[in-house]
Amino acid sequence: MDRRGIILFAHGSRDPLWHLPIEAVAAATRARGADALVGCAYLELSTPNLAQCATDLIAAGARQLRVLPLFLGVGKHAREDLPQLVAQLRAAHPGVPVELMAAVGEDPRLTSLMAEIALS
Repeated sequence: MDRRGIILFAHGSRDPLWHLPIEAVAAATRARGADALVGCAYLELSTPNLAQCATDLIAAGARQLRVLPLFLGVGKHAREDLPQLVAQLRAAHPGVPVELMAAVGEDPRLTSLMAEIALS
């Protein structure tokens, strides 16, 4: 069976506390998908970047990758920067399929959950 690598992609920050929720999502993903390899990657201000995270997951045995942008809005980073980075990733690892998922903010389940939290 081909192991799937999941990359949670976020903006990044110099503040180490900013990373905690991203790492919490990674831990929850690992707990629910024991066969998946999960890593966090950042656009800027933090490490690892997308290329390094992908390389690490592939070295650990991932044979396909999913990139989940942890962005609520679909701004320039999600529309322009990330697709370019994914294209570079595909060129660097031509034998590894890379799926770029929609930003989490576009998922109606997240919208519903945020509304539920706001009303609770």
